[in-house]
Amino acid sequence: MDDLVTPRLTLHLMSPAEAADIVAGEPGAGTRWAPGYPSEGDKGAARRYLDTFETAGDPRPFGSFAISLREDGQVIGGMGFHGVPDEDGQVTIGYGLAPAARGKGYASEALRAVLEFARSQGVASVKGDADLDNIGSHRVMAAAGMRLVGVDDQLHYYRADLNSEDAGDTPRAQEAPHTHDTRASRDAKRA
Repeated sequence: MDDLVTPRLTLHLMSPAEAADIVAGEPGAGTRWAPGYPSEGDKGAARRYLDTFETAGDPRPFGSFAISLREDGQVIGGMGFHGVPDEDGQVTIGYGLAPAARGKGYASEALRAVLEFARSQGVASVKGDADLDNIGSHRVMAAAGMRLVGVDDQLHYYRADLNSEDAGDTPRAQEAPHTHDTRASRDAKRA
């Protein structure tokens, strides 16, 4: 699969060896990481990605992407699917950026690219969540076109419906019941 390229970023679908480098905290040959990358969340996501390879097989193209700056190639974060689409065509997304890369619109830019990629793969909807006090992540998902669909005592839940008539509508907040596994989503949280 080719890299996803945005105006400022390259999203590279990682191999198991690249994910293992993240778990080990050592960049591979020729790879430059931004200060603060990888975080513990990035390492956890890389472990989950490697576990998926071992238990369910290769999830690609629904794997984990390294986010790097086009201008210098430095890896500033990661974004990935929590697995292949389920029987309803839904996937869950997680992401994280090195502290120095936050607040510059990079996460929203990357998320828009991944949402468009998911749409091109026939995914019906993409879900994400963030802690109640993680305002930055709420803004990232809203800026990328995801809608707030639920709130509980721990998390805000977002969704982008990709192949429906209203998929291009402006995001709008709404409350709705959910059946999301908060423990699993909190364990996998990267933003």
